[in-house]
Amino acid sequence: MADFRGQPLYNCRNCKNPIALRDDLVSKKFWAKSGPAYLFSHAMNVVVGQKKDKELITGVFSIADIYCSNCGEVLGWKYVRAYDATQTYKEGKFIIEIAKVAKLY
Repeated sequence: MADFRGQPLYNCRNCKNPIALRDDLVSKKFWAKSGPAYLFSHAMNVVVGQKKDKELITGVFSIADIYCSNCGEVLGWKYVRAYDATQTYKEGKFIIEIAKVAKLY
């Protein structure tokens, strides 16, 4: 098991499972189903669901919902593919809804 002591991280609000490190936070300027969301370059302890094409605010993407590996809570989604060349920087990154996580220091 990894040792995250001393590293700011984000946990599942429901079960406190570690989800993402502060160092992997790319942007705080995103929007999701429940409101504001963060874009992370990496997420841990998540299960990636089936991919589907979806039209979002910035275009059409292939995305997959992500779930907490401990309690199954839907946390956001993973960008699998961007169909617009200007949005490809999001591919492989994770949107995590602020309402679904708690920050821990």
